[in-house]
Amino acid sequence: MQILNPLDFGADPSGRVLCTEALQKAIDAASALSGTLRFPAGVYLTGSLFLKSNMTLELPKDATLLGVVDESAYPMLPTRVAGIEMVWPAGLLNVREAENVKICGGGTVDGQGEYWWDKYWGQDRLGGMRGVYTPKGLRWAVDYDCTRPRNLIVYQSKHVTISGLVSKRSPFWNIHLCYSEDLLVEHVSIGQNEGPSTDGIDIDSCNGAVIRRCRITCNDDSICVKSGRDADGLRVNRVCENIEIYDCDLGLGAGITLGSETSGGIRNVYIHDCRYDRTSCGFRIKSARTRGGLIERIRVRNLRMTDVREVFSFDLDWNPSYSYCEIPANYTGEVPEHWKVLSAPVSKEQGIPRVRDIDIADIEASLSPDYRGKSYAFRVNAYSEEPMRDIRMKNVSIKAYEFGSVSHIKDWELDHVRVDICQNPDFTE
Repeated sequence: MQILNPLDFGADPSGRVLCTEALQKAIDAASALSGTLRFPAGVYLTGSLFLKSNMTLELPKDATLLGVVDESAYPMLPTRVAGIEMVWPAGLLNVREAENVKICGGGTVDGQGEYWWDKYWGQDRLGGMRGVYTPKGLRWAVDYDCTRPRNLIVYQSKHVTISGLVSKRSPFWNIHLCYSEDLLVEHVSIGQNEGPSTDGIDIDSCNGAVIRRCRITCNDDSICVKSGRDADGLRVNRVCENIEIYDCDLGLGAGITLGSETSGGIRNVYIHDCRYDRTSCGFRIKSARTRGGLIERIRVRNLRMTDVREVFSFDLDWNPSYSYCEIPANYTGEVPEHWKVLSAPVSKEQGIPRVRDIDIADIEASLSPDYRGKSYAFRVNAYSEEPMRDIRMKNVSIKAYEFGSVSHIKDWELDHVRVDICQNPDFTE
């Protein structure tokens, strides 16, 4: 296999010179030769790069792809964003309609996300576009209108491996796998993601993905399985299936989540042998009464959690101000096409999500002596007309400050499930 050097194509490793064009030429040449593009040590300032079929991009530990802070450097392309198909910025690294692609090495993809984080919520987290939109009744729209790149996108592709990469400071999601098959993400480290919606890894209407031995800290879902939102997701109707997630270490973030985009359905997911440290959730399912979709055949095994706020968080009426889209009656401005898509009505029959056949075993959740946060064993909320059903729990041990709440369930089987309610050290009568 031929090995190419991006410096031979004019790339600059100083981190001060924009070298998108040179890097893209090197990528194109590597693909044409079915070769490897191996980066020397250095920092490469770049906008969007598009990997092609039959190539390897090798980014060693001492090499960094640094996303330039310039919105025009990320071309607007058709994609899917948070459950709907629309035009949005390309990622920093893109595998788009390609196959047999490998991204490897211990190098770093740094999105320099602070500019986009401030664009969304301002430097004080109270302003930005969200601060403008929320009082107008448009909380649901801001996530889509506030366009932000992702660090790495795999879109409509197959046979893709991402191994050893470091992803940090992503403007939006770190790694988005969408409409793709036969994917492997392993030994990836994701951190320094304090911004909004900086999910770790999102698996979106894919068939066949393995996520293993990753370390993730972020400000939203650590690992998330998705399949479309509301009317648009029901139109696409593309299931996310045959997913395995294991041997991952999850720090700050929201743990492992199914949803909230569930419209195409989620099935055949196996989550096992993961460790959590102070995540907001452990095993989480979230959806809404306009999402629809069937979640089934989910196996969860051998999770170890410390200081997790909600051990089991199943909420099918999640975050109404974001989930339910309605253009305010007194709104007189322009109505973008994607607002019309988001606010398209969904019938009650189509909209109620269904959850069944969830098998959970060998879970241990504990509290450390210095933990002062909230702590619930269960936060379960479904629908009276469509309860969460056929849930089996075996060998589950939870220490929490509160039991929490459970509503609208049917045919749950509990075998050796123990919840110890502990005294919160900061509790006062």
